[in-house]
Amino acid sequence: MQPLPDDVHELLTALDAPPRLVAHLRAVHDVACVLTEVLADRYPALGFDRAAVRYGAATHDIGKVVHRDELTGPGSRHEPAGEALLVARGIAPGLARFAGTHGSWTAPHTTIDDHLVSLADKIWKAKRVEDLEDLVTARIAVDCGIARWEAFSGLDDILDAIAAGADERLAYQARHPA
Repeated sequence: MQPLPDDVHELLTALDAPPRLVAHLRAVHDVACVLTEVLADRYPALGFDRAAVRYGAATHDIGKVVHRDELTGPGSRHEPAGEALLVARGIAPGLARFAGTHGSWTAPHTTIDDHLVSLADKIWKAKRVEDLEDLVTARIAVDCGIARWEAFSGLDDILDAIAAGADERLAYQARHPA
């Protein structure tokens, strides 16, 4: 599993982030690393910012240090809180935004980068979300000049391969206390 970026690890330590949150962010970051590498190799014309997606995956749930009840239960208060926390800590708004957008991929202002962070946050545990995958499929088809069915088939193969490791990632996260 890929380690979190040093600055993210330092931030999580400074915020006294719960071990479960750190484990979750590491698992989603690892998936984002794999996802962005495979997408860049398979679809070199797909326009996305690999570094931004990876950073977004590494910090997307950081607002849960403020709303700790959302570590083990549902809620979305952590999204704006995480974005605000990152900006307050000097993180560029363009990177901090992922904490706010990872749960709202259908919002009109979201980009392929936002969609890939959201996708990593779902597929790490083998959850498939059709409308999210449709957004990514459409972008692959347009950017790469291929038929939509071809883009769908390729993305489906990539996501199936990543999802195959979900049990191991879930077990890794579960070993860390909330």
